[in-house]
Amino acid sequence: MDSDGTQDARGTHASPVPRPAGPPEVPAVPPRPPRAPATPPLPDGSAFLAWLRAPRPDAAPGVWRFGHRPRPAEEPEEIPARQLLSGALIAFLVGWLVWSLLQNGYLGTWWWVPFDLIVPDAWRGGDSDLGETGTFIVYQGYELLVALGIMIGAARLGRWGEVWRRFVTSRFRRPEAQETRTTPEDDPAQWNELRAAGAADAAERLAAEARTGLMRDVDHARILRAWQGVRTGRHSLATFSGAVLKDGAAACLHPSGERDLPARLARHDLVTGQVRLGTTVDDARNPYAYRGTGLALGPDLLGTSLVAVGPAGSGKTGTVVRPLAESLCLHALAGRAAVVVVGAAGAGLGPADAYDVVVRIGNQESEYDLDLYGGTTDPDEAAAVLAEALVGDLADPHPGSDSRRSTTVLAQLLGPFRAVHGRFPSVPELRQLLDGAPGPLAALRQGLQDAGQESLLRELDARERQMGQPGDVGGVLGDRVALLDRPAFAGFFDTSGQSRPFTLKALDHPVRVRIDLPQRGHADASRMLARLVLAQFTASVAVREDRSLFACLLLDDATGVVTPEAVRGIQRLRSGNAGVVLTLRTLDDVARPLRGPLLGATGCRMALSGLTPWDGQDFAEVWGKEWTEARDVTDRQIIAETPAGKAVHMLRRVITGKAPTARAVTVRQVERERWSASELAHAVPAGHAVLSLTDVKGEHAPPLLVDLRG
Repeated sequence: MDSDGTQDARGTHASPVPRPAGPPEVPAVPPRPPRAPATPPLPDGSAFLAWLRAPRPDAAPGVWRFGHRPRPAEEPEEIPARQLLSGALIAFLVGWLVWSLLQNGYLGTWWWVPFDLIVPDAWRGGDSDLGETGTFIVYQGYELLVALGIMIGAARLGRWGEVWRRFVTSRFRRPEAQETRTTPEDDPAQWNELRAAGAADAAERLAAEARTGLMRDVDHARILRAWQGVRTGRHSLATFSGAVLKDGAAACLHPSGERDLPARLARHDLVTGQVRLGTTVDDARNPYAYRGTGLALGPDLLGTSLVAVGPAGSGKTGTVVRPLAESLCLHALAGRAAVVVVGAAGAGLGPADAYDVVVRIGNQESEYDLDLYGGTTDPDEAAAVLAEALVGDLADPHPGSDSRRSTTVLAQLLGPFRAVHGRFPSVPELRQLLDGAPGPLAALRQGLQDAGQESLLRELDARERQMGQPGDVGGVLGDRVALLDRPAFAGFFDTSGQSRPFTLKALDHPVRVRIDLPQRGHADASRMLARLVLAQFTASVAVREDRSLFACLLLDDATGVVTPEAVRGIQRLRSGNAGVVLTLRTLDDVARPLRGPLLGATGCRMALSGLTPWDGQDFAEVWGKEWTEARDVTDRQIIAETPAGKAVHMLRRVITGKAPTARAVTVRQVERERWSASELAHAVPAGHAVLSLTDVKGEHAPPLLVDLRG
């Protein structure tokens, strides 16, 4: 059985669930044998059960929920240590003094009145029934009670309990273990929801697999995803139960047959879907509820998209892109997500075994090719996406601009060519058509005439009339296509069916894709291909039928990729359960009119250490201002009027070396930037970042100073 959203993406599943005809095609590859887990499971499954039963309380956006202990929203007022200790000591001395005065009779004998009223007369004398020893004990017991009362009063007055907690127990208290006490009714390892639905046998099989250590976190997430398909009616309960009874924790496998990644570098929690990126610093600029907590991201935050800006070496790839790619690959194995990771070859985006499809553009040993037209058969759609890739960066950067002229030019050629040849042109053929080569145009015309395509002949006539006229963009398009018509790319972008092209239409499946761009000697071509992938991604996710599968594009180094159309596409992703992650070395890599719209279109914004003040100014503007309390302290010199006062002031000046002053404190509310450009440029330590978050529900977190190494 395939789980919900885990249809056969590569044609490797033995008995796929029936689905509508004509799904997006993904190149089929021979199935790899399942890989043994990197860490053998414990024989009794105790580690997995402890992980599964760990508390995950609801928390603010970005908080690492695994084992989280909520903190109050506001910082409690804490007495300074010096004041607390001095107050405790003074209270002890006062209590001691009171007791000494009582013992020595300086305060009279009134404190013996309760003793005289309560104790019988027969107990007081030495010849009483109690004897001398008993009488002594009675008197000493009363004195002890009085002393205890004085001590309790002094302890409350001097806050001895707080002193004990802060300076004694905190020193010797061991960290509390994460106890996971659950009842059978709320134990997630018992799969009670399956039992309630009538799948008791399947629930018992899964519970046994968990106890014996045969189940992993990916298995748990994948089976929950399959059960979600049963609840929504996509699969039948009988099919689900049969798969679980047959395969246990290995049921509903991803089409690749994998149950885990080759290795993990980050900390993941597939119950909440989070990956931990660091620790929120215990800093006064961070809200108290966030200080010292783990900082984590998941699909609920990535669904609003993320832009990270920082210079080379600030940790964009290693501490942001790589953990996110690893997390989304795990989600894909669980049938929850489809991920496309784009970066330079050798950028460290994860091993090839962690992906289903690896496209190495410019590497003749690459097993896969990239579909230049995004898998569409509509010439107008193909022309729009291709125009964005070729000349999107040359369009007017104003967000309201468009590239309709370039789209029209390409459509005037792609439509007739497909009508004649049944396919779109290859890169050399497209270049010849854009350059206006007489032979290819004449052959295309003849083919249209033979097929009786009058409307497409008019399109071709219009293209020929525009060639060579002032303002024609065909020459610019031809020059850009020439960047791909190089010997290094001779075996790529084939449209004749001889290669295995990957198309982003496959994002209806939980597929893991890595695209390596050729950076050395082909920087312009790499930026153009990155724009192509982004354009195809935004166009593909907008028309998906099944949007329960989260789709994400991770673009390492988005230099030259942000265009007006790209910004509009990013704004539409949230409604399609999709998002993008873009990294930039500087905001100068984005046209000035597009910087504000880009930061406004992304819900999560990250400024890493080493940012320039100019980049910091853009972040400071988008993060806005907040009301804060400002204290103004003024010292005023005290002038003595009397001779005695002057003598005291002179003595004080001799002792302290300063003139006597009186301090005045003024408290007022002022509006200040949350993070100023200067602070972002100079106050963010190495390995840190300032990150603001917004989830798909609209909840947001203010800019947080985060240690990406924690």
